[in-house]
Amino acid sequence: MRGVSWIILSAICFILIGCGPQEPSPSQEDAPASEQSAPEEQKDTDDKQAEGQQTEEPEQEETEPPDAVLQKFDTDDAVLQLKQALNAIGYDLEATDEFDEELTWAITDFQLQTDDTAISGVYDKATREELLLYYENEKSIEPGEGLAPPPEEPEVTEAGTEVVGNPYDELSLVNKSFALPDDYIPEDLIVPDVPFPFTEDLPKKYLRENAAHALEELFEGAEEAGLEMFAQSGYRSYDRQDDIFAANAAQNGEDYANTYSARPGESEHQTGLAMDVTSAEVNLELVEAFGETEEGQWLAENAPEYGFIIRFPKGKEDITGYQYEPWHLRYVGEKIAKYITEQGITLEEYYEEQAE
Repeated sequence: MRGVSWIILSAICFILIGCGPQEPSPSQEDAPASEQSAPEEQKDTDDKQAEGQQTEEPEQEETEPPDAVLQKFDTDDAVLQLKQALNAIGYDLEATDEFDEELTWAITDFQLQTDDTAISGVYDKATREELLLYYENEKSIEPGEGLAPPPEEPEVTEAGTEVVGNPYDELSLVNKSFALPDDYIPEDLIVPDVPFPFTEDLPKKYLRENAAHALEELFEGAEEAGLEMFAQSGYRSYDRQDDIFAANAAQNGEDYANTYSARPGESEHQTGLAMDVTSAEVNLELVEAFGETEEGQWLAENAPEYGFIIRFPKGKEDITGYQYEPWHLRYVGEKIAKYITEQGITLEEYYEEQAE
């Protein structure tokens, strides 16, 4: 009887030991509490997987084109928003808040593929309206149809000058280090409604659209100030510049000619963004004395209000590579023109600042 009692007691102890707390499996023990599933949640997940259901990720909110005016070198949240809006219609831009060369190309490419926007590389109201139509109508675009993306390695001229990848860019730097393609002709050239000292319909009457309208406003401002100026020389083709430089080099030698005359491709006049102006006080000539006239002084002070800079200022010859030209205006837009003039710097120095 005592032996039977011992056997029953041993069996009870064995059962109690088997019902004790279980050690967690290594995988469950190592997982953070936030990643461990409650039995009900795990069962629901297992049921979904068994039924072949996928867990849906939340949809990303699409971004509308920003309501802002933006241009190269801007850094802003609106720039990131613009890139996201362009990516939504087919571009593949890096998601940063910097208005870089890639974005300048994309804006230019988009403008070239639309009918109602000026070609500038600047994101403005008209460009936003066109982009908004693509966005709202879920239309896509073929990147590069308007302007091929810049090559990974820039092309160079026979003289070894780097060729700019986006000649339409209103802030493009064209000088002895950066040249325009020999076949570049702006597509938006028009004749500004300002006085010229000649009546013939010559190419040098023309400017690109934005620059032409800005020049008209500048001349209106000068007239209101009681001054009279004349536009003398605007757009100049690559071939025409080639002829001019060759003639100057033959007369004065190539090195000296290059202090006052650009080699073909290196002239701002080919951009369609430059205009030489003069007055009757200097017999309608392009001479340094123009800077001492009332018109020249008014121009130096007020040109930035209309988006122009004196491109080759006095004392900056070592930087620009050209002699002082108080008559040579270059359109860069109001914002940049005011900054460059207030800081007393050149377009080359402005580019250097942005690269730092």
